Amino acid sequence: MTAMKTLRSRTVVLPSTNIDTDQIVPARFLTTTTREGLGRNLFADWRYDENGRPRPDFVLNQPAAQGCQVLVAGRNIGCGSSREHAPWALLDFGIRAVVSTEIADIFRNNSLKNGLLPVVVDTATHEWLLANPGAEVTIDLEACTLALPTGTTVKFPIDAFARYCLLNGVDELGYLLSKDAAISAYEQRRA
Repeated sequence: MTAMKTLRSRTVVLPSTNIDTDQIVPARFLTTTTREGLGRNLFADWRYDENGRPRPDFVLNQPAAQGCQVLVAGRNIGCGSSREHAPWALLDFGIRAVVSTEIADIFRNNSLKNGLLPVVVDTATHEWLLANPGAEVTIDLEACTLALPTGTTVKFPIDAFARYCLLNGVDELGYLLSKDAAISAYEQRRA
């Protein structure tokens, strides 16, 4: 996992509401247990036609989306079944943060555990972001803020432990392993 303190990026906007995990990465691509290459399957049924050719009108296939690390989605992204493949596909594509007014709980938790930052913002900020695709935003994870190019800065909530892990580039197992010496010392004292 890559540490994240500040993320400055243009946004790519996908305004659809209720984007479920099967739309993010269709079930037929869930046979892999590795993250590499899942980005090409991100939104596969929306990005490609029945012959596997990219649809030029889909936002992620457009040149303006290249290099964008912040996805602004409609309300309730990540609903549906639990699958780690959804944040894996987003990360492999190059997305580091997802912004919306509502992010489904299971998807939010899977995202945090895998290094994808879910950012929940108020309606006014969300509407501005939807109306201004390609806007350059700054997400400051240390301050838990998202700054718009207008000068507006809004706070967003995040679990303290998940924030610690993202700031330090460790997952839950990496965090536990970093405490190995303290755990061993405790066990020896108790023996």
